[in-house]
Amino acid sequence: MSETLALTEELIRRASVTPIDAGCQDLLATRLSNIGFTVEHLDFADTQNLWLRRGQQSPLFVFLGHTDVVPSGPPNAWESPPFSPSIRDGKLYGRGAADMKGSIAAFTTAVERFSAQHPEQKGSIAILMTSDEEGIASHGVVKVVEVLQQRQEKINWCLVGEPSSDQKIGDVIRVGRRGSLCAKLTVFGIQGHVAYPDLAQNPIHSFAPALKGLTEEVWDHGNEFFPPTRLQVSNIAAGTGAENIIPGQIDVQFNLRFSTELNEELIKSRCKNILDKYGFKYDLQWRLSGQPFLTREGALITATHAAIKSVCGYETVDDTGGGTSDGRFIAPTGAEVIELGPLNASIHKVNEHIGLDELETLSRVYEQILVNLLT
Repeated sequence: MSETLALTEELIRRASVTPIDAGCQDLLATRLSNIGFTVEHLDFADTQNLWLRRGQQSPLFVFLGHTDVVPSGPPNAWESPPFSPSIRDGKLYGRGAADMKGSIAAFTTAVERFSAQHPEQKGSIAILMTSDEEGIASHGVVKVVEVLQQRQEKINWCLVGEPSSDQKIGDVIRVGRRGSLCAKLTVFGIQGHVAYPDLAQNPIHSFAPALKGLTEEVWDHGNEFFPPTRLQVSNIAAGTGAENIIPGQIDVQFNLRFSTELNEELIKSRCKNILDKYGFKYDLQWRLSGQPFLTREGALITATHAAIKSVCGYETVDDTGGGTSDGRFIAPTGAEVIELGPLNASIHKVNEHIGLDELETLSRVYEQILVNLLT
């Protein structure tokens, strides 16, 4: 069994559902402290964060990952227990195999090989882990970045191990992500009997044309790096459950994944203008999950393209699709940020898996990126 496969299996056995780490970070800390990495635990609230660093010189290369996973769903829906790694038909099955314990194992073994072969590397290597990427992420990487900035530890290059690949390892890398803005809207009416609508005010009816306006708004047309901004409604709730009562309010949640053509304040203003057209009373609360970011060019992208070509024999495609990642907290510091990891087809699904050959290829690509940048 390869070192990368063995470590992935050991990580999967730890049921680290957000924000629980379940000992994953201690395992990594023990392993990498043996090859000269300093260990620092930077925990906030219920979130565990780990900062491992080898070297004190610039430039600083960081592997960024998360040890937490999403819930497995019904265990009996899996072909094998979600936290008991199982190999079938050349694939390793288990929750977190692709998102992202396979990546963690791959860059751990890549760093081990690189450090053994290049004990006097240029610059420094660090590994940053959090246990709250799949949750709200309010006490994870965002807090660690604050600490690093206070200490004037400058990250130059950051590779996030998120599952970016489409059909084969490294065929796609993420060089940016859209922003994410979440909204909680309450529209107020007057509760009453359905037989006497003139004595009530139905907030569902009041909101209906505004909903049409929000969802049909052309927010922007995107640009060469990002698709157009989209608004999606995720939840609507109203009523008492009785069939003869007009509800007193309707609660709506929606999200905008937005491009660099927009910003938070412009979106808020345009939403307010749409809602105010219809004259109903409402309350609107916002939560910014992340600003859009983009690494257009630089040494990290160049090194990654060259590593994938060298190891895999094909060219990669730069892309900005997908959801948010913790890269959104690193990019504002001025670092070059990309995402490169396993195939994303099975993430968050029942029977999540990663190909055994994918693990080995990914580890070799990570190692070659280090060679390209730090030797």
